[in-house]
Amino acid sequence: MAIGRRVFLGAAAAAGASPWRRARAQAANTIRIALLCDFSGMYRDVTGPTELACIRLAAAEFANRGFDIEVIFGDNQNKPDVGSNLARTWIDREGVDVIVDGGASSVALAVNDIVRERNKVFLNTSSATSDLTGRACSPNTVHWTYDTWMCARSTGGATVRDGGDTWYFITADYAFGHALERDTAEFVRRAGGRVLGAVRTPFPGTTDFSSFLVQAAAARPKVIGLANAGTDTINCIKQAAEFGLARRGIRLASLLMFLPDVHALGLNTAQGLICTETFYWDLNDRTRAFTRRIRPHISVPLCMNHAGGYAAVLHYLKAVADMGVAQAKADGRAVVARMKAMPTDDDAFGPGRIREDGRKLHPAYLFQVKAPSESRGEWDYYKLLQTTPAEEAFRPLAEGGCPFVRS
Repeated sequence: MAIGRRVFLGAAAAAGASPWRRARAQAANTIRIALLCDFSGMYRDVTGPTELACIRLAAAEFANRGFDIEVIFGDNQNKPDVGSNLARTWIDREGVDVIVDGGASSVALAVNDIVRERNKVFLNTSSATSDLTGRACSPNTVHWTYDTWMCARSTGGATVRDGGDTWYFITADYAFGHALERDTAEFVRRAGGRVLGAVRTPFPGTTDFSSFLVQAAAARPKVIGLANAGTDTINCIKQAAEFGLARRGIRLASLLMFLPDVHALGLNTAQGLICTETFYWDLNDRTRAFTRRIRPHISVPLCMNHAGGYAAVLHYLKAVADMGVAQAKADGRAVVARMKAMPTDDDAFGPGRIREDGRKLHPAYLFQVKAPSESRGEWDYYKLLQTTPAEEAFRPLAEGGCPFVRS
């Protein structure tokens, strides 16, 4: 039940206790979870209110385990300074134990450092940069849902194998876009393809991509790689359709597209596009069961970011229950170590594990967007093309360069 920005779950303190003692006892026995993501901008539909609902569901399903759970949330506005200030305030003044999501990769990298300094826990669920398990890896961070290396391997690799061997990138000009372009370009070159060039688009705030699409098309690539996400991706795909790029033999590779993006585009525009997600609501009996539980609380289609919030928080709470609230609140690094030691299992992702560098391992699924005639009903947008097993879906541990693992 919401109280301002808060959702509080658990039993009240004893009625006979004084207000001061009650508040202190409650704080000592309360795990505080803070969701930090975009609630008002271009990534709102793929994180925001729907991910909050999923985290609330995880907390509700884990209630009555001997400790209380409090959920708060804040809008990072896709700005590192805003996200950093929220993270510091939550940890230093409000006693937050774990920060979930992070949002834009530039925000997540900043929050990653703050959480490590304060020895709390960071469950990254939507920030894409693979640097979080590479040069910037932290013993206090778990990178749950996906990353740029995974997207590059699955979507980029499939496109090259299908004949798309010359590429030009339209790239969001911040950490996420740079990492996605870098990782995809590496896969293109490994497969014998060529990168003809790239153009960087301002972030945030670009709505007209016409000049960037014209510049990309002028290089005559077989594929224009969209190293962006959210409304940037939606606008690029819509405007590319208006320009008739497909009729000129140029394919679009949407390197990070989510089910809410397909919903916004409509099947008439999005049909035939391929994308990679690690969760789909209609994948199996367990994902359908999870969707039935959360469906009354959401208004946009579920994507892997939303499911990541649910699954990561659920596994975190299992670790807290296993080690005890007092130790969990005192030592975030110990909580993450316990999370790594425990196998993961939930209805959104099934069984899996967390690797030494904090990378959560689960399968990746390559999907193609259905034609309107193939869709059977609400949110029925994907058909599965291939599955990459968990141990192959993400960058090998030895190639990441995580400093604390190497040492």
